[in-house]
Amino acid sequence: MTQNTRLFKKTLLAVTVAMASGQAMAAGFQLNAQSATGIGRAFAGDAVIADNASVMARNPAAMALFDKMELSLGFESITSMIEVKDATYRGVTAPLGTSSNYDDAGDTSIAPNIHLIVPVNDKFAWGVNAYSNFGTKTEFDDSFAAREYGGLTDVKSANFGLAGSYRLNDQWSFGAGIDLIYGQGTMKREAEVLPMPLLDVDGADGWAVGFNVGTVFELDENNRFGFSYRYSPEMEAKDDKGQKITLPLPDMAEFSGYHKIQDTKFAVHYSIQYIGWGTFDQIEFRNLKDSVLTGSYDKPYEWQDGWHYAIGGTYYLNNDWTLRAGYMYDTSAQADLTSVSVPDSDRQWFSGGFTYHLDSSSNIDLGFTYLVGKDVDVVETSAPTGSFTGTTRADAILFGLQYSRSF
Repeated sequence: MTQNTRLFKKTLLAVTVAMASGQAMAAGFQLNAQSATGIGRAFAGDAVIADNASVMARNPAAMALFDKMELSLGFESITSMIEVKDATYRGVTAPLGTSSNYDDAGDTSIAPNIHLIVPVNDKFAWGVNAYSNFGTKTEFDDSFAAREYGGLTDVKSANFGLAGSYRLNDQWSFGAGIDLIYGQGTMKREAEVLPMPLLDVDGADGWAVGFNVGTVFELDENNRFGFSYRYSPEMEAKDDKGQKITLPLPDMAEFSGYHKIQDTKFAVHYSIQYIGWGTFDQIEFRNLKDSVLTGSYDKPYEWQDGWHYAIGGTYYLNNDWTLRAGYMYDTSAQADLTSVSVPDSDRQWFSGGFTYHLDSSSNIDLGFTYLVGKDVDVVETSAPTGSFTGTTRADAILFGLQYSRSF
């Protein structure tokens, strides 16, 4: 391993980890942005409901539930609200401590998505899609005294998928897909004195390949279950200096159920999702300029695996309107270690939405979620004298709009 590769190893990982302060969508830096219908029910049952083509992003086997070509396209807006309170920073120029409260380190971002499912016959279907699993932006300006812990973080990813499904019989269907993932990140941290950059990584990007598999079991026309697993790769990327960096992403597994109550207009659905955040442990990286070390930023994270528990309901009001609601409890990726740049916590999702059927083959979906985090006490230190203590909280508002059509 060359010196440059070693010094920049895991830089993009660090960029992506720290960006969680701006997204607050799910524990860690996961971004649920596959569909407006999912937002409207807190993604409860999303690996098996199959009310539009976006289901292929959660479970490729669910493509077998369609007998017509299906197209869904839309976007999600994400507004994160990050508060730092009761905060004190101590450093070389602030030996007695300086207030480091900050009202809003969050941002608003837009995540588009598109999904297409094409049945070939009563056994086979294939599909393509594009959406994001991870990404956000956050920025602490110069008024934040603890700028060595804050700064600018801008990370985004795009997932381009190709998948196929096979119906074995009336009950069992199977699916698999390939994911081509593009990631890009910028991260800047500044030292308290001089000032000089501790980190100045700008536009590091790269590609990686992952895969996903799934199955659907249909008990009858009103009851079905789905299970899916997504392998996320370790991404290699290069910054503008041509130096190699790596980004491990978490694997995910999901179990979902859907049950329409017979002789009623109501259905209940639920999901349990596992996210392998234990991948993220120690992060070590350096900032170089012309092969000269200009700053360092080493930090352990020691994240833990996360879980989503979601339950929701759908009410088929009439031929024009479908109403939905959901609740999710989302566990934190952080364990004993906390960080002002990653104000992570257990979170609750309160969601609602609807579908309006324009005609028998097309509809519009709208979804809304208010995401509530918890206060988290943070203590950070850096040699020789720097330290930060405070309380962080991350809430968010999600809004999704989507158009779907059958052909």
